[in-house]
Amino acid sequence: MTDHRDRVLAPQPLARGARGAVVAPHHLATAAGLAMLRAGGHAVDAAIATNAVLGVVLPSGSGIGGDAFWLIWDEASGVQTALNGSGRAPAAADQAALRASGLATIPFRGPLAVTVPGAVRSWADAHDRHGRLSRAEILAPAIALAWDGFPAWDGFISAVEGVLPDVVEAMGERSGFERVYRPHGRPWRPGERVRLPALAETLERLADVGFEDFYDGDLGERQARGLAAAGSAIGVADLRAHVSTWTNPIATEYRGVRVTTHPPNSSGIVALELLNILEAFEPPPVGAFGQNGVEDARWIHLGIEAAKLAIADRDRWLTDPAFLDIPVERLTSSEYARDLAAGIDLERASRPAASTNPRGGGTIYLATVDADGNVVSLIESNYMGFGSGVVDPETGVHYQNRGSYFSLDPAHPNVLAPGKRTLHTLLPGMLFRPGERRPWVVTGSMGGDAQPQIHAQVVSALVDGAVDVATAVGAPRWFVDGNEHFAPPVDVRVERRYSPAILDALEAMGHPVTRTIPFNGNLGHAHAIELVDGGPADADGSLAAATDPRSAGLPAVW
Repeated sequence: MTDHRDRVLAPQPLARGARGAVVAPHHLATAAGLAMLRAGGHAVDAAIATNAVLGVVLPSGSGIGGDAFWLIWDEASGVQTALNGSGRAPAAADQAALRASGLATIPFRGPLAVTVPGAVRSWADAHDRHGRLSRAEILAPAIALAWDGFPAWDGFISAVEGVLPDVVEAMGERSGFERVYRPHGRPWRPGERVRLPALAETLERLADVGFEDFYDGDLGERQARGLAAAGSAIGVADLRAHVSTWTNPIATEYRGVRVTTHPPNSSGIVALELLNILEAFEPPPVGAFGQNGVEDARWIHLGIEAAKLAIADRDRWLTDPAFLDIPVERLTSSEYARDLAAGIDLERASRPAASTNPRGGGTIYLATVDADGNVVSLIESNYMGFGSGVVDPETGVHYQNRGSYFSLDPAHPNVLAPGKRTLHTLLPGMLFRPGERRPWVVTGSMGGDAQPQIHAQVVSALVDGAVDVATAVGAPRWFVDGNEHFAPPVDVRVERRYSPAILDALEAMGHPVTRTIPFNGNLGHAHAIELVDGGPADADGSLAAATDPRSAGLPAVW
């Protein structure tokens, strides 16, 4: 029986300001970003400061050993750009050799899963183009927290303990992970100071010498030695060769609202396809949306079925566009979506084929708006909770395991190859109302394969339900995936904050439903900022900001 307390509404605060806003999944990070805005910084300065702090206090989801995808709105020019800060496989990558060694897939933990970390190079590129404050100012909050320590919090403690068995299995006892993140040989006590001196020194060098030193200088050489010692094929040449990519966003229209995101190798294409399929159906009435989620089992069913179709296209097409001609225009067209929608059974759940990509996630999303109306939507990740488990105790860098998304099947579109970027679950987003020049809402979420599904639910709540951003990101949610790696995406996880009648109806349609705890962080963290009446760039505009109540975030505004 569902406990009636599951239906009690929890606070979903909406913070309002007029000159700047920051949202992220930890309150120390939003405080750092807001300090940059108050100092006259650009939205990019605030985004880097926020990201750097998250890499200290929320290392299970982010860090300078990870990747990043950006959307940047430049108010002066009225142009939105996309910045791809994802890394590549090393030049020595050899899928045939790995198969010959007996591997069918790349291990999720350990050195084979590490790709070149791209986030810091993207910091450099975004800062070179837009930054106003110095690197020292921007990184000062993260450096102080790494040196002086931050209080161990429940999410940090559980993340360390949860990943420890996997890391020990992959890296052995007393690896760099334990030396850095479990130095006392026991779980952290709540409130105990966590200090990361090696990471503090690395951040200080980035502040003093430049972000490029992470790849081209002493830090690059030190990383290469540490990675080699761990068994990674990434060398100095791979780090020095890495570059970010400036590109254009991709977009679709959802009931007249333009939804923009990052092109492949990002999963933005998956979110747009999902929204296009949903647009083929009549949405529930506005009153069906609220803090208890959408009160319409049919709409949830359609979202689940649309997600299955979009996941199938992801598996077929998504990879590095430099290695495969991806039909982005066709996959994001309304005509294609209508054809897919016509095949959805309105009453019964489908049984799709097995996925050819693994499941999982470990990510942060943040957004910033400055006093001039410049906007950043940024998502950065180490992938599966502390990533590969490879931690260099000399530099304090912990490395992503995005390389585990590569396939060792030569016929797979995402097959491993030298210098190749893998497909990414990450997608930043912005929404633009019809006829309006500036962004209306900037939003995104963490949650692995759930990200496109969460994004679609938030967009539908905002557009179809006309709810505020706090309600959109705080409402109960669902997502569908497999119950293990490569399983068919049929298992539906749903917060039991939905009414029992809705959950029963989904089961009656044939969906295997797992009722999760209310405000389940495993169903992703979404955050959003609304630019009300044009935002700070308009004399009468303002901002409304909300962080996901499933996270440790608090919106910061002024």
